[in-house]
Amino acid sequence: MEQIMTVVSAQKSPVHAGAAAATVADVMRAPLTTVIPHDHVAAATYLMRHAGTTALMVVDAQAGHPVGIITEADIAHAIADGKDVNDVWVDAVMTIRPAVTTTTTIRDTATIMTTRHFRHLPVAGDTGLLGLVDITDVCRALLAAEQGSPRNPRCSKLPTEVTGPDCDKLARRDAAAVSHVQPVKQDA
Repeated sequence: MEQIMTVVSAQKSPVHAGAAAATVADVMRAPLTTVIPHDHVAAATYLMRHAGTTALMVVDAQAGHPVGIITEADIAHAIADGKDVNDVWVDAVMTIRPAVTTTTTIRDTATIMTTRHFRHLPVAGDTGLLGLVDITDVCRALLAAEQGSPRNPRCSKLPTEVTGPDCDKLARRDAAAVSHVQPVKQDA
């Protein structure tokens, strides 16, 4: 069994080779909404709902650097633990410093996300919070690398003649449209 594991782990797939070349800078997007550590969790919940997102970047109020991330899962855990979202600060439930940089490879980002069970990661630089990368961005990049696509992975569903800034603009528009879709409630 150990020999099989060694042989399999020594083989490189084309997915890993292409994905290793791509970086977070290729797929990140600007953070739309942020909170500070001393905001109430109820305020963060309100912002998530109205921004149509499932995560907010938590930034230091003075420096603008990311200090964490708060997700709907963090809020759900707080409620399940009996906490009142009107009485709890964001810093009490956020995940601390899970950021990557623009030079982090897609493969390394995927490893961080799967190992630590993250769906979103802030992208940080010397000037502070630069953007956000989520599991969908990473999966699209990995799929594009597997298919050998030189296009921006976020634009894989757009017509091939759409490239560059137009591609990014349309990808953001499409992502925003999808984030506002509400599930249909079915009667039991």
